[in-house]
Amino acid sequence: MIQLVDIRKSFGEVEVLKGISTTFDAGKCSLIIGSSGSGKTVLMKCMVGLFEVTSGKVMYGDNNFSEMSKAVRKPIRQEIGMLFQGSALFDSMTTEENVRFPLDMFTKLTTKEKENRVNMCLERVGLEGANEKYPSEISGGMMKRVGIARAIVLEPKYLFCDEPNSGLDPKTSIKIDQLITEITIENNITTIINTHDMNSVMEMGHQVTFLNQGLKEWEGSKDEILHSDNAFLNEFIFASKFLQELRKA
Repeated sequence: MIQLVDIRKSFGEVEVLKGISTTFDAGKCSLIIGSSGSGKTVLMKCMVGLFEVTSGKVMYGDNNFSEMSKAVRKPIRQEIGMLFQGSALFDSMTTEENVRFPLDMFTKLTTKEKENRVNMCLERVGLEGANEKYPSEISGGMMKRVGIARAIVLEPKYLFCDEPNSGLDPKTSIKIDQLITEITIENNITTIINTHDMNSVMEMGHQVTFLNQGLKEWEGSKDEILHSDNAFLNEFIFASKFLQELRKA
């Protein structure tokens, strides 16, 4: 579980996050949505420590992450998996080497133990046998799967995904959403996803937090979002004609 308590973040005189409080539970996919400039990327960076909050608390369980020094944060950071928007694979490394990279950095496992763990993760994302392929030799959807395998190779308690479907076709996007959901539930991970993809919201949004100009404007489930009376949320989600028709149905 991750709890945010009155998170504020300013850059100079500009306040980007304006007192956000919420809780993200284990075993659920929690989605953060909002227009460009709403603060969702800044919020995620505050949660993982890439930005320091101006005030407020980021709680990992009973631990106040915001008040910890970098050295004290290290054990928690090792429990965090990250799936980046562009997959962020190393072009010069094979699929196997990309997935093994966190194990080389943060563990003292034997070569055989690393090999077994990498193969298990590649198999879980449907890429068994792709060990020797380079990023240039695989599709965008496969690269996302490699990114997921790398994100879970350290068996994280927390998984952060930044626009996981960026650049993917709708069919592949659905498969990635399903894979992230399955892994989250199977391993009781606290998964937090930044997205603007309403298909993802309707597919996997156990909890949806809508940010508007740095404020938490609305929060609820995918089943509740279509029937909200929040004007800002409705303006955001019903820009899609498909969702307008779905709401009428």
